[in-house]
Amino acid sequence: MTQAPQTSAYRRLSDHLDKNSDGYGPLRGTLGTARMGMIWLAANLVVTTLLTGTLFVPGISWGLAVGMIVLGTVIGGSVLVLVGNMGTRTGLATMSLTKGSFGLRGSFLPVAANVIILMGWSWVQAMLAGVTVNFLVEQATGFSSPVLFSVLCQLLVVCLAIFGHTGIARVEPWLALVILAFMAYIFTTAFLAYSPADFASIPQDAAAGWTPVAALDVVIATAISWTVLSAEFNRLARSQSAGVVGSGVGYILSTVLAMTLGATAIGYVVLDGGEAVPFDPTVIVAAFGAPLAVVIFLSVMATNTMVVYGMVASVVNMAPSRRVTFLPTAIVLGAISILGSTWLALLNQFTAFLVVIGALFIPVFAVMLVDYYLVRSRHYGRDILRARGGEYWYWGGVNIAAVLVWLIGAVASLVLTYQVPSPIGATIPTFVLSALLYLAWAAATGRIDRTRRPHAHLLDLQDESRAHADR
Repeated sequence: MTQAPQTSAYRRLSDHLDKNSDGYGPLRGTLGTARMGMIWLAANLVVTTLLTGTLFVPGISWGLAVGMIVLGTVIGGSVLVLVGNMGTRTGLATMSLTKGSFGLRGSFLPVAANVIILMGWSWVQAMLAGVTVNFLVEQATGFSSPVLFSVLCQLLVVCLAIFGHTGIARVEPWLALVILAFMAYIFTTAFLAYSPADFASIPQDAAAGWTPVAALDVVIATAISWTVLSAEFNRLARSQSAGVVGSGVGYILSTVLAMTLGATAIGYVVLDGGEAVPFDPTVIVAAFGAPLAVVIFLSVMATNTMVVYGMVASVVNMAPSRRVTFLPTAIVLGAISILGSTWLALLNQFTAFLVVIGALFIPVFAVMLVDYYLVRSRHYGRDILRARGGEYWYWGGVNIAAVLVWLIGAVASLVLTYQVPSPIGATIPTFVLSALLYLAWAAATGRIDRTRRPHAHLLDLQDESRAHADR
């Protein structure tokens, strides 16, 4: 009697992850408005968003910083919501949606940029968690090794991304409630000690190099950095209204609260006679106590786990075939993320990192939004699921016009940031320029669809080329 061949533990785990991953085509969402709001609330209640607020004060006044935070969050959040709605309407993840405008092969370019950006976010969050843990350990024992703790934190994140991302996704909204409670404690402590007028009267430090426009650009770039995952989250919504309202309210509320908290916390440090060291979690932990360090660590673990998972999913979803599978991709990218977490100098270049995000992805999202909502009349067909041929093949699988607009937009963003500063910043002009260039190309080549086809989720489309979807 012959025995069935035994499969290895690695193979069983790999098959399980592939079977239960969120990739490989469209999904039909089931979540309501409140649940979507909690997901977005939890996603951005993280130390990186809080610490971004510490960059602005005392470079600009506290009141002006809060104003720029609100304005930039609304502007950037609008792009996030519109891209997320594409995910709700089609069931596709963000990087899969780039196939519609960039082509089935041209989409590999924004996917590669997305992996680089998410990798950078993963490094930054691991470092912040490591620095925070190191601060507590050093106070308790005298031992200090921020690199070691950063590596250990990222190792834990990679393990969670492989084995426990589903559990983290369930726990994260409840963790958001804990974070909100501690945020309320910090706001209460700060405003019981000093009045809003005291915060508003903090002398501005021109040497910090900040202007209101620069702060606005950074806040918008933060929203753009989250937009790379917006369709991943919003395709889980059961309706467009649930996705739009949930993501809009959740993202705007969490970002305004977290960044304003950062600006307030660093203002409290200044008013208390301390030094305003931006983007350093140990400064506010020292001011508000060890419980804040615990909250920082937990929030980073939860959010960074989903960042690593999203990075892996982006690579796995590049091709409709299943040649690229989840587990080996997670191991390779996870190893890179662990090695990169030793590069603590990146924390001193965080603003430059956000500039790179804006330069790379503002043109991408401008092209995506114009292509889907204006050029294709809010409709993508099932040809977007094919490996080659069909409506989104363009020229050899690449929409050269989209790639050229992307390059022009990226260069324009960098020029407006570093060479010819714009009075309204770099992000808004870059978006408008990219959108107009792509729309002009579509109009000149007669590609604008005026048929007003009725909306249908990709899973509901009657597709005559369904047989080609997985080739």
